[in-house]
Amino acid sequence: MAKFDFDIVGKIGSMALIRETENDINYNVFSRIGKELRPGMIWVSSGAVEIGRLDYIKRRGAELLGDESDIMTDYAAQGQTVLMEEYRRFISSQYSVRQLLIEHTHFNDEEKREHIKQFLLRCVSQGAIPIVNYNDAVCAEENRRWELSNLKAIKNDVVECIDNDETAAVICSIVKPRYLVIFTSAYGIYRDPKDPETLVEAVEGKDALEVIEAIGELQNCCSGKSRNNANGARLKLEFIKEPIKQGTTVIIASSKYKLSEAIDGTCKRTIFRVR
Repeated sequence: MAKFDFDIVGKIGSMALIRETENDINYNVFSRIGKELRPGMIWVSSGAVEIGRLDYIKRRGAELLGDESDIMTDYAAQGQTVLMEEYRRFISSQYSVRQLLIEHTHFNDEEKREHIKQFLLRCVSQGAIPIVNYNDAVCAEENRRWELSNLKAIKNDVVECIDNDETAAVICSIVKPRYLVIFTSAYGIYRDPKDPETLVEAVEGKDALEVIEAIGELQNCCSGKSRNNANGARLKLEFIKEPIKQGTTVIIASSKYKLSEAIDGTCKRTIFRVR
């Protein structure tokens, strides 16, 4: 019988947390997620840059101008405060909420990985819910590329933190969760992204190797991405292979649904699991 450290590691993308046409935060999504989060869960949340942009516009009446890297830094720093405020607003007051800001360097150093693991494990016993996000505010892209290049020169398995899909998957390799739930703008993975009737409901196998082989076949059907700077379904499927190897069940579902609905299958979704 597999032993799990956490019930759920969940992840949500930036665009699911905003109402794009209204240029505002989607408070319903924060409310829906927050009401279900409890100790034993880790929540990986994108959104700091986009929410910071919206918050800045709301307060100043216009977007920032200048160097793109500087703008991302400034938006991220502003958005992190709003992001945490909204999660704290809707998570039950009996639970503590803790922010964990990570960078690629933390995952490529064994001592730092262990430090993160012990922090996350303490959250369970202390009645706390960790909210994880990549620390865009302190990570200049040029410096990031230089650091990754140096790491790749000395080791093969380098964590890049391309996006928070990868972040969530790496966290699953540090602490073993029963489920990894990835919320997206789609209902799951499609064999034909243009045909809603081709939703893949389940990818299963007698063992992890068989599931991963099926994921590889499914990757051949994936193309495109939901927005600029997004990496699309193909890379998302690549990231989930490692959690599958260690026995985690992976679910990709729409952010329109509750966590509980994604887990129990009362909504459209794609589930990846060993039978």
